[in-house]
Amino acid sequence: MVKAYRQEHVYKHPWERVSCASWRKFADPENKRVLSHILDVDTLNHSLDPSSGKLYTTRAITIHCPGPWFLRRIVGQDICHCVETTMVDAMSRSMQLSSRNISLQKFIEVEEKIRYDPHPDNPSGWTLCQQETRIRIKPLSALASMAEKVEQRCADRFLQNSVKGREVMERICKYLEAESTSLSL
Repeated sequence: MVKAYRQEHVYKHPWERVSCASWRKFADPENKRVLSHILDVDTLNHSLDPSSGKLYTTRAITIHCPGPWFLRRIVGQDICHCVETTMVDAMSRSMQLSSRNISLQKFIEVEEKIRYDPHPDNPSGWTLCQQETRIRIKPLSALASMAEKVEQRCADRFLQNSVKGREVMERICKYLEAESTSLSL
């Protein structure tokens, strides 16, 4: 069984500001309070393709993912390690992120894709964020009947965290807007 959902959000900020905010999302100390489930983010590599001008980055993200006590007892941990790959194409003004868990794969598979593009109705002022998430709990012999409930709980947590992530992005965008306004004075 797979739980999947798709969300769209419009940032009323230009693509350049939103893509910049995405890079700062995990670094700002204020965000660490809001995104308290993110324990650590490390850049593993980054490269710039000179022919296309595209930036490629891979980051390791450590997440605290508490679940029901019985699940923690079976799994033996409530920490999950993920890999996020990012591609930024400044020429076409597109940023694509793809994340997946690399730990706990015996029990759960989570894949998240986020894409930031200029909004078709206002390409110079707004950014369209499209997010797709797939969660698959691998049935354990003792918990096969619980898999759907656990998937739903995981999906609910992802939805709650994505709201927090949008709040953080909005705050950073407003900060960047104020910063650019004061620099232009």
